[in-house]
Amino acid sequence: MKRIAILGAESSGKSTLCEALARRHGTVWVPEYLREFVDTMGRVPFEEDQFGIARTQRAREDAAAVLARDFLFCDTTPLMTALYSRVYWGRVDAQLTELARTHDYALTLVAATDTPWTPDGLQRESEEVRDMVHRMVLTELQERGIPFLLVKGDLPQRILQVENALAAL
Repeated sequence: MKRIAILGAESSGKSTLCEALARRHGTVWVPEYLREFVDTMGRVPFEEDQFGIARTQRAREDAAAVLARDFLFCDTTPLMTALYSRVYWGRVDAQLTELARTHDYALTLVAATDTPWTPDGLQRESEEVRDMVHRMVLTELQERGIPFLLVKGDLPQRILQVENALAAL
């Protein structure tokens, strides 16, 4: 079983892509825990929530891995939580930094920002923030030497790009 990370800024189609890929491959996917956190708490996270959010995301990956067939599609990773910590608080605590360092996925996909931006209650800020975070994701992956595939276009185009990458694994 191979874990596939799907990263990207807000409103870039990560969840839609994850769900579609999981359905296509007859496997499970790991939704973004932050969405559940915001819905449950009725607020955006505070700085001190960030490590717990990332830890829960990773724990859910580990639990889903037992049920996965061939691939486990992960809608975000602790790396994204660390990037958002930098965006909103200008720093990343040591525990979150360490957890984000363990980016051990067979394939990393980045969802392009070529989909329409749509507001989503408390969780999404603006198209400008989305574009800034997208640039940060690309820079972070390049600086860490993590290979990635930038997926673009509508959902069928993205799926085709991912299928080609999965076939090459």
